[in-house]
Amino acid sequence: MADGSSETKSSNQMWGGRFASGPDAIMEEINASIGFDKKLYAQDIRGSIAHATMLAHQGIISAEDKDKIVHGLDTILSEIDSGAFDFSRRLEDIHMNIEARLAALIGPAAGRLHTARSRNDQVALDFRLWVKEELQKTEKALTGLIAAFLDRAEEHAETVMPGFTHLQTAQPVTFGHHCMAYVEMFGRDRARVRHAIEHMDESPIGAAALAGTGFPIDRHMTANALGFREPTRNSIDTVSDRDFALEFLSIAAIAATHLSRLAEEIVIWSTPQFGFIRLSDAFSTGSSIMPQKKNPDAAELVRAKTGRVNGSLVALLTVMKGLPLAYSKDMQEDKEQVFDAAESLELAIAAMTGMIRDVTIRADRMKAAAGSGYSTATDLADWLVREAGLPFRDAHHVTGRVVALAEQKGCDLADLPLAELQAINSAITDKVYGVLTVEASVASRTSFGGTAPSEVRKQIAWWRARN
Repeated sequence: MADGSSETKSSNQMWGGRFASGPDAIMEEINASIGFDKKLYAQDIRGSIAHATMLAHQGIISAEDKDKIVHGLDTILSEIDSGAFDFSRRLEDIHMNIEARLAALIGPAAGRLHTARSRNDQVALDFRLWVKEELQKTEKALTGLIAAFLDRAEEHAETVMPGFTHLQTAQPVTFGHHCMAYVEMFGRDRARVRHAIEHMDESPIGAAALAGTGFPIDRHMTANALGFREPTRNSIDTVSDRDFALEFLSIAAIAATHLSRLAEEIVIWSTPQFGFIRLSDAFSTGSSIMPQKKNPDAAELVRAKTGRVNGSLVALLTVMKGLPLAYSKDMQEDKEQVFDAAESLELAIAAMTGMIRDVTIRADRMKAAAGSGYSTATDLADWLVREAGLPFRDAHHVTGRVVALAEQKGCDLADLPLAELQAINSAITDKVYGVLTVEASVASRTSFGGTAPSEVRKQIAWWRARN
């Protein structure tokens, strides 16, 4: 999309008298954006109606022309919605397609719509409106995903599972606590979405090509009509700004990364080696040759889509990095990246929400794994500090010797005889067995934000009040 004049142009020769002949096939191919920017048709029509209404209110065009314009635009909206509209590549973009159709419908009055605006501020408005609406959809989708996790967390506030670092068993936690970790992640994503909506809530229309306009327009009126907080404050920045698109892609990339981490855990946990979960048939596929297989394809595709979203962010950053002020045609390359990332993110959130709601949790397998790898060793060290008065480093050393003994004997810590424990450190009493079970371990983690079921339920209640 490029800046254009307010003059009426023929349907075949968009550049009027400046160029003697039309662009050749290559130029038409590289210049046309209607193949993707037609997605902005509703925003373009909405912006044009607000602009025409303001022009009439300010006495810049007549009320009669305004009524013709609004009626014609409503007709075009219906045509596009119904699939009856004929998009033309020779008309380059969505703006000129709509303008040409409007001229065919209402005649000369259509040419007055472009008074006091340029395609530069027009496309900035359309794109900003689209991104704002997409952010609002993303906020709603993330709220649904958070709600799914809250339900599972409440259901499994006491379900014991192994907590991992380096994908090695570290300490026992509850599955509810693990779910709440994703609530925090996606809660931050939603907070970023809300901040981005607030940050971009300014109307570009009225900045014109780059310098504003000499017509007595009312930018506050159009901003209010279009649901923006206020108009932008610098016309040069307005037409050259794509920060709102970059912010959307940044948010999408971070959210997609969180979804990918979750997808990786689903893939791992659904293997026979882990067996922590069983995916529903709705989010799995079979093998063409191995009848026993149940593949977590939905999770794998969510994981893969992160690459597409990240690529879109890098692509637009690269497009924008060397552009002088104000508008450059390079910026036509902004929309496909955002459209693709938005579609990928929307699908990934929906798929993950469905998987979380449908997944079967195998609590028995989780509990059996929770005690593996001597996961209560830290509880033993803490007990030595608390009950025997050892400095933590000494307690750490004693615990290491106890773990080595258990490994040698091929048993769990709780199965070691008291006499053998006391041979390592005489301060150990039979009370130590009260902290060596996984249930006792998670119940003891009552620090704020800890894994104790009582703390998990507090965090669930806090989030439910805010979701």
